[in-house]
Amino acid sequence: AEYMGSRVLTAMMNVSSLLVLCVGAVLPTLAIKYTYEIKYLDVPVDHFSFTSNATFRLRYLQNATHWRKHKAQPIFFYTGNEGDIEMFAQNTGFVWEIAPEFGALVVFAEHRYYGQSLPFGNRSYTDPKYLGYLTSQQALADYVLLISHLQSEQDRPSPVIAFGGSYGGMLAAYLRMKYPHMVAGAIAASAPIFQFSGLTPCEAFYRIVTSAYNSASIECAASIRKSWAEINNIISSDAGKLWLSTNWKLCKPLKTTDDVKDLKSWLIDAYTNLAMINYPYPSNFLVPVPAKPISVMCTHLPNSSLTGKTLLKSLFKAITVYFNYTGSTKCLDVGTEASTNLGDLGWEFQACTEMVMPMCSDGHNDMFEVLIWNFAEYSDECYKKWKVRPDEYRALRMYGGKDISTATNIVFSNGLQDPWSSGGVLYNLSSSTVAIIIPEGAHHLDLRASNPADPISVRTARKVHRKFIRLWLQNYKPPERMSGRGL
Repeated sequence: AEYMGSRVLTAMMNVSSLLVLCVGAVLPTLAIKYTYEIKYLDVPVDHFSFTSNATFRLRYLQNATHWRKHKAQPIFFYTGNEGDIEMFAQNTGFVWEIAPEFGALVVFAEHRYYGQSLPFGNRSYTDPKYLGYLTSQQALADYVLLISHLQSEQDRPSPVIAFGGSYGGMLAAYLRMKYPHMVAGAIAASAPIFQFSGLTPCEAFYRIVTSAYNSASIECAASIRKSWAEINNIISSDAGKLWLSTNWKLCKPLKTTDDVKDLKSWLIDAYTNLAMINYPYPSNFLVPVPAKPISVMCTHLPNSSLTGKTLLKSLFKAITVYFNYTGSTKCLDVGTEASTNLGDLGWEFQACTEMVMPMCSDGHNDMFEVLIWNFAEYSDECYKKWKVRPDEYRALRMYGGKDISTATNIVFSNGLQDPWSSGGVLYNLSSSTVAIIIPEGAHHLDLRASNPADPISVRTARKVHRKFIRLWLQNYKPPERMSGRGL
């Protein structure tokens, strides 16, 4: 994500990063096509303290092909999320496509603690004392400082339009909400700003995942629901573990309870990620997959009456569409994340501190095993791994929860096939803060490059984005010149 996840923690951590969003595994027909300069800016490790002067280099990508800074043409600013910023730059074609139309400077800012923007270098993840500066508040302050830097040599500061998808979409919205003097407007795609305790039922996420499979094939979703019992049955004996390890070509044979947990967590990730990247054309965002990958996967599960080893063999063929579509993978490694460019460890830490997003399933209204959300257990797991306790309501205090009626100039877009729409803004908040629904859309499909297979709804969404961007630019009034940090 595009995506948020881990296989060690529970509930929320079973879902791969919001992130969204992998250049490394590229299908032959998908070439990297966007170019940029790689730049760095020294920013404070702690923006909110006057007792430390420590800084680090924040990486950002810039393309000024169409920009004339002394004419105050706009800056299109992507608020980087949980991963290497170059991956997001290559998967956000919409920004590149409209830059010539608006004469915009294109900037993709990397989120601290991800990619190459490591405040303490190789020590950044070695001890919780180094990780304490990994927060969305610090990241937003980085972006404000970077925007001030980009505008520093202008007599009339360029208006800034923020863009982001998934967690990056949350940050784009938060940037406009918290620093409206710095950002004229924000396009927040697939931004689950309501996916927090007390705002969204914990079962909503997995119900939408299930809905995406039901839309492709009711038999398929029913087969997946049934498969959990079949897996439990066969792993009850050592012989069954060996059979499953052999027939599913597992890199590491199933031997312990933890091995089984890893396998099940991987399956949850696979089903969820396929729903997120269920695009109408081939893609390589997390892993290489064909067009409409859920439909392709479900061709192997056409009959929910299958049982036992027959069902499990068919299920393996189905999941091969996800982990080995190119045929180059020799074995199924359930201990490896889909994309090496996503910052899984960083997101685990954020989910164990400020980004607590409860998730659960009941096994009846969804296709998963029963998963109960228990905050106390979740907190214990976080402490066991990170020596920190999550603040369940911090995001609500920092960003307002659903009480954001004062927010202006934000477009929230959500695809109804995207599980993260469960926590998305699905209704207009005002005349200037609006919601766009893309019925056939997966995870931030509207921010991806145009494709002949795009449904009319996503093409319409992009037209709406352009309309609001023009309006925000027309109404832009530059603030008084600021110096220094600009905070």
